[in-house]
Amino acid sequence: MSANAGYDPTPSYPPVGGTVDLGLPQPPDGVLAIDGPAALPWGTLLAKLDPRRVVDIRKHYLPWHEVEARTARAELPGDPVFGKLYDGALSDLFDELPVPAADAIVVGPGSALVPHDVLWYADVPRRLALDEMRRNAVPNIGMSSGSRGSEQRLLFVDWPLEARHRQELAPQLDRYLDLGDADTIRSLDGATLRRTLASLASRPFRTRPTFLPGPWGGQWLRRTLGIATEAPNLAWSYELIAPEAGILVDSLEVGFDLLMATEGARVVGEDVVVRFGNSFPIRFDYLDTLEGGHLSIQCHPTPEYAAATFGLPYTQLESYYVVETTPEARVFLGLRADADVAAFERDARAALTGREFDPERHLQAHEALQHQLYLIPAGTPHASGAGNAVLEISATPYLYTLRFYDWLRENGDGELRPVHVDHAFANLDGARRGAAVARDLIQPPTVVRAGPGWAELDLGGLPELFFAVHRLDFDRAVEDDTRSRFHVLALVEGEALTFETAAGDAHAVAYGETIIVPAAVGAYELRAAGPRKVVKAFVK
Repeated sequence: MSANAGYDPTPSYPPVGGTVDLGLPQPPDGVLAIDGPAALPWGTLLAKLDPRRVVDIRKHYLPWHEVEARTARAELPGDPVFGKLYDGALSDLFDELPVPAADAIVVGPGSALVPHDVLWYADVPRRLALDEMRRNAVPNIGMSSGSRGSEQRLLFVDWPLEARHRQELAPQLDRYLDLGDADTIRSLDGATLRRTLASLASRPFRTRPTFLPGPWGGQWLRRTLGIATEAPNLAWSYELIAPEAGILVDSLEVGFDLLMATEGARVVGEDVVVRFGNSFPIRFDYLDTLEGGHLSIQCHPTPEYAAATFGLPYTQLESYYVVETTPEARVFLGLRADADVAAFERDARAALTGREFDPERHLQAHEALQHQLYLIPAGTPHASGAGNAVLEISATPYLYTLRFYDWLRENGDGELRPVHVDHAFANLDGARRGAAVARDLIQPPTVVRAGPGWAELDLGGLPELFFAVHRLDFDRAVEDDTRSRFHVLALVEGEALTFETAAGDAHAVAYGETIIVPAAVGAYELRAAGPRKVVKAFVK
């Protein structure tokens, strides 16, 4: 398909009953608490405040060695890549909080813990925070200003801790500030923020996608979806990865987790909230290897290992939907019938010292078929081969990719990229082998319902996958209903369509775009002039 001018990389929605303000608002009288994440450009904010009123709460953390001791349960000794999701609270990092003067402005992560009259939350999109951490430009939470943090702590300590703290504050925020552009602070008053989030919970919407280069990246995202980049390739599009996602309200970006904190039951459905809490449980992302290379040979942790080792409440269950492919492209999936796991492990460990091997000695390589779904339960060895554009439809956890082999690729420092042989082989499901792989994991579609000019197909499933993946094929219009459980849709064939709810809320969808249909939407209709294919995922 040629470049798609309709794909919108910055979808946005209007604020309800208010406006986005530019510049830092005048701080009010009384005690103002300005909370936010450790990776925020606090110096930019402090430069705009009256220093006589400022109390920097970062000066009141415990000594760093005490912070490390109190968060030590998030560490995996000797593991340079992974951690266990920290389950503590921000208050763990203080023994004693300051007592501010009557007109103080308390700033920094944890400011809301101090008694205050007005509460602001200053935020920065996670993609930018991660960029700054990789540049050694920001500290971890609990560190003093000017310290250099680590990406590992950011992912496994800071982000889980800060997300819980932010979600607890959401109902009481008086103002939300976006410091993603340090030159232009944007803000929204709390009442307008909550009205806007309530409106989004009853209508279809998109999160802002993030595009990332990678060592195996391709050219489909750039050439077909028209994504501008100075990087040599694009490997991922995070269409919907809830922990990192933001929603654009006019020009201000709001963390998706605030929507879940305030409107979670209306977004995902009452029974889904009971099962998953404030976690949005399904993710969509593109893996682009067209004119690129193979992904690493990998698997994901079993539910038991994920809980015990990584602290995950549910694990990284996946599937690949092939959107576009090329002749001879493949999907690596499952073990060969004659695979010797011990020999596979010997090859994988030898590769740690630079010895190349052919994974097809141990794994099956299946033809990549356009519009086929490949199921990837926990522990199954897999990878998308070169020459594919794959829509990954998966459970939301995304940080625990356990690599067996990465084709001896190097990182930016000239060293072999990390491979996680111990974790990977501890989770390898040796039963996913032989003819059972194609039978169980590459299933033919079955018709769920149909009518003149349309059909809904079940693309395959397994009892251990809590999500279902269907596809709507139609050439005029098709009706559907959330039935009190959210849907996630992606247009995978055809240039565009129109989405309209029974309440009259309309949303255009272009080829490649992913859209969330909240549980509260109920009945809706998809309309197009000509053949369309729309992938639909939902919690079973």
